[in-house]
Formats: sequence, structure tokens, C-alpha cells
Amino acid sequence: MTDHSRLVTLLAERSAKRGQFTLASGKQSTFYIDARLTTMSPEGLSIIGPLALSVLQQTAWKVDAIGGLTLGADPISYAISYSSAHSDHPLRAFTVRKEPKAHGTGKLLEGPFKLGDQVAVIEDVLTTGGSALRAIDAVRAAGGSVVGVLALVDREEGGRQAIEKAGTPVVALVTATQIISALQI
Repeated sequence: MTDHSRLVTLLAERSAKRGQFTLASGKQSTFYIDARLTTMSPEGLSIIGPLALSVLQQTAWKVDAIGGLTLGADPISYAISYSSAHSDHPLRAFTVRKEPKAHGTGKLLEGPFKLGDQVAVIEDVLTTGGSALRAIDAVRAAGGSVVGVLALVDREEGGRQAIEKAGTPVVALVTATQIISALQI
């Protein structure tokens, strides 16, 4: 079984739910993906890090750092950064707060982000693209350049198109269609 197949299976078994749900976008859905049940597990982290790093390396993106809106992007970013530690080009991970800190430095981006960084924004579940677009805006406001968005799961509900329409390319490790297919096995 490939790492991609293992990831689809893990997401189907641990993260996919059927029922009535309100998504972060406010949309109603009968299918929900709580990616954290996979991304915060040892098995999930051990698959996601190397697989996502490989996907990033296959793009034409020149990346210095990776990160996205907390909390969904955090474990994915950390897994990729850890997997890159012994590569020719280690990637630094950072997180984007939902609101700037009210104390200390008042930063919106936390971690080893540097002015001028070429960034791949990380998203756990891409639905409308709103969270990724917020993270893109925060990175640009902090002096970084966003070269692309890497999503763990693309729900295939227009998020990819919204981000690409705004000028940023998107790659996804898994689609909702793949997860739903795995549920039906």
C-alpha cells in the first residue's frame, strides 16, 4: 500500500463523519472531515510529513517556510518541517494566529518566519478557501511571498478555484472523492 493510499484510508477511518454538520465556512454538509483526528496521530504524522514534503518537492515552488492558520495547519506544517530536517533544504514551520497577540510582540505569525520568506501556505481541509486566503494575507502583510497552497484534503467545493482565481496555485494530497470512495469499500 502506498503512503497516499494509507493516508486516504486513515482519513476515511478516523476523520470522515456522516451526519448534519455546519462547516467553518457556515455551509451545511452531510459529510465532515475532522482532519485533526488523523493529523495529530503518530500514524498520520508519520505519513503526512514525508508525503507532503515529496509533493512540495515535485512542484516548481521554491519554499523556505511553511505554515497556515492555527490550529488545522499546525500539525501538518510541523510534520513537513520535521521530515525536511535532513534534506538539502530544510523547511521552517510557523503558525498564523487568528488574531494578533494582545501582549508581548503582538505578532500574527509565530515561529521562525523571516522577512522575504518564500512560503507554501498549509491548509488541513480546503472548502471555500477562506482560511488559506486569510493566511496568505497575513504572510504577505508580514513581508513574505506566497508561492502556493498545499492542502491535506480538498473538499472539491470551490476553495481551490477561489485561491487560484486570486493568483495562488493549489495542490492537495487527497480529495473528498477519494475519502468517500474509501468509505464505500
